[in-house]
Amino acid sequence: MEWTTIESDPGVFTELIQEMGVKGVQVEELYSLDEGSLRAMAPVYGLIFLFKYRSGEAPSAPVETDASSSGVFFASQVITNACATQAILSILMNCPASVQLGEELGNMKAFTAEFDADLKGLAISNSETIRKAHNSFARPEPIMEEQRDQAPSDDVFHFIAYMPVNGRLYELDGLKRGPIAHGECTDDDWLGKVCPVIQSRIEQYASSEIRFNLMALIKSPKQALEERLAKIEARKERCAKVAAGAAVDAGMDVDGGDDLDGPLPSGQDAVAAELARLEGEAAVAREGIEREAQKAQRWRDENIRRKHNYIPFIFNFLKVLAEKKKLEPLIAKARGQ
Repeated sequence: MEWTTIESDPGVFTELIQEMGVKGVQVEELYSLDEGSLRAMAPVYGLIFLFKYRSGEAPSAPVETDASSSGVFFASQVITNACATQAILSILMNCPASVQLGEELGNMKAFTAEFDADLKGLAISNSETIRKAHNSFARPEPIMEEQRDQAPSDDVFHFIAYMPVNGRLYELDGLKRGPIAHGECTDDDWLGKVCPVIQSRIEQYASSEIRFNLMALIKSPKQALEERLAKIEARKERCAKVAAGAAVDAGMDVDGGDDLDGPLPSGQDAVAAELARLEGEAAVAREGIEREAQKAQRWRDENIRRKHNYIPFIFNFLKVLAEKKKLEPLIAKARGQ
């Protein structure tokens, strides 16, 4: 069975990732290309960039033909219409171990570890789980057309990925011979370094093309908020014990790094102020969790509508109108408007 084209949409990509068995990640659309907007979504695992494809375009940086030597999972794109899924997989397969790939992708990553790029691409094309998840987002068509060659005037769009791997910023394009290295980076500064790389690419098309799309693959905001809420509640419990006069270890928490990890305050007034602050933080976290839950539900509803085939209903509706002699008057009325 062929692989079909799917819509470039964060809700589609997020559910696609979930159907492949990956947990704890989400795709968000970006409306500005600046480091501040990207950092607000941290942690960002990678960026997905959609642009109008031009054949024969030379890479803007050196291509590493032996990706395995640099520890990069790179697969050649051997599937027509699957560049979106390919870009997503390029990021997922190079994500840190904290990202739960699930059984299908975890097994594939281990099984293909020693494969070259072409064999990795074939392994992806032969995955029934990935193909089924991808094709589940195909739009229903009234007539199944025979596969045709791309006309010269047809616009062809392509997805590629950008992400840090082992201290280097990489562009992962399945149509190239290997990953493209854009210099050294760290997990902390790569977002600042990737912005000018993408901006430069956009400027190459500035005179003839304005259709671009940029999305970020990030840690699930709902999961991050739930983890933060759990830390808030744990700190509240410790503060309440201090307020009650119980002996509590006021040292640093195990997880360091934010305002919830410092030592507990001393003195009743300071503890009361800290409890009030934590109540406010908890309320903000709960609101965020609810907002993310509503967004996830909206995405699910939209995806159900995307997947549903309305064509039989429309056909039969028009048929009934024709049988009741109401179709032609409606057509005539519409033409007269």
